[in-house]
Amino acid sequence: MRFFDAHCDTVMRALDSDLDFVRGGPAHSDLPRLRSAGACAQLFAVFVVETNLPDRDLYAYADYVISVILGWLAQADGAMRLARTADDLRAVGHDATLYALLGLEGADPLLGDAENLLHFFDLGVRSVTPAWDDNAFAGTPFGNNTGLTAEGFKLVEVAEALRVMVDVSHLSDTAFWQVCETARRPFIASHSNCRVLCPSPRNLSDDMLRAVAQRGGVVGINLSPDYLEPAYQAAWDAVAYPTRAAMNDEDDLELREHLRHQAIQRLRNLPRPGIDWVVHHIQHAIQVGGEDCVGLGGDLDGIWFLPEGMTGIESYPQLAEALHRAGLTTRQVEKVCWRNMARVFGEVLP
Repeated sequence: MRFFDAHCDTVMRALDSDLDFVRGGPAHSDLPRLRSAGACAQLFAVFVVETNLPDRDLYAYADYVISVILGWLAQADGAMRLARTADDLRAVGHDATLYALLGLEGADPLLGDAENLLHFFDLGVRSVTPAWDDNAFAGTPFGNNTGLTAEGFKLVEVAEALRVMVDVSHLSDTAFWQVCETARRPFIASHSNCRVLCPSPRNLSDDMLRAVAQRGGVVGINLSPDYLEPAYQAAWDAVAYPTRAAMNDEDDLELREHLRHQAIQRLRNLPRPGIDWVVHHIQHAIQVGGEDCVGLGGDLDGIWFLPEGMTGIESYPQLAEALHRAGLTTRQVEKVCWRNMARVFGEVLP
C-alpha cells in the first residue's frame, strides 16, 4: 500500500532538535521511514506564524525553512523529488519515487499581502492555509472566530489563479463557509477530523464534510488524540487550557518552560485512543461525504502524541490493515491512503 500524507511538521521538528531527516532520527517521520512505509507523497508544512515567532522576519524565515526542505531533496539523491505540477502528481503511487510538496501553514509569511504568495509559489509552495492563529487573512476557532478579511478573500483568489491548493484546516467556521462561497476549484482540509465524533472546533461538521466533498475536495484525517476521542479531548483540555493561561500570565521564560514540561508529563500519562478511533473518523467521513473525499493528514511531528500503538509514519501500514479489517474494500483503502489526495492535487496544481 502507498501513502500520501497531506500534512506534517517534520521540518519544524528538525529545526528545533537534532533530527537528521535524510539519515533518520528521533521524530515521527524521516526519509528512511517514509520510504520503508511505502509513502509516495508527503506535504511538508512551513509553519511560520507570528504567535510562535513574534520577533522574526517571517518572510525571510519561511524562505529559510523552504531552503532546508530543498536541501533534503538534494541530499536524497533522487529518492525524493519536489512536486510542482499536475504532471508530477500523475506519477505518484505508480513508481518508487517519493514526492514532496510544500505548504504554508498559516499565511503569516505573506506579511498581510496576498500578492506575496507569488514569491513562495516561485520557491515551490503549492498549498496555503490562510491562518493558523488569527492573522491579517482570517480568524480561527481558537482565536476570535471571525471570517475572512478583504485580504483573505483576495488570498483565495490569488491562490486559485496560481493554482495553489487552498487548505481550510484551522479556519473558523465563518471563514470556512466563505472559502466555500469564494473558491472555484477543489480545496482541502489537510488535517481535520469529524466534529460529530469529537467536538473539537478544529474538526469539521457533517455539513462541512459534505461541502468539501461536493466541491471535489478531500479531508485529511488527523492523528492527534485530542481530535479523535471526546473523552481524551476533555481530559486534554482540562490540562492544556489552564496551562496555556498560566503561561500567558507569566513573563519568566524559565518558569514558562517549567509549566510546559509539567503539562506534557500530565498529558503523557493520559490513556490515548487507539487506531480504531482513526478508523471511526475515516468511516464517518466516507458515510457523510463519500469515498472520494477522505485522505490522510497525520500532523506528524506537529503533535505531541499519537494514538496508542502508533509511533510514526511507519505505522501507516497498520492503519491500512485496520481499514481492511473494518470492511473497506481494497479500492476504498487505496483512495483513503493515497489516491484521493493525488487526484485533488493533480486537479489543482498547474
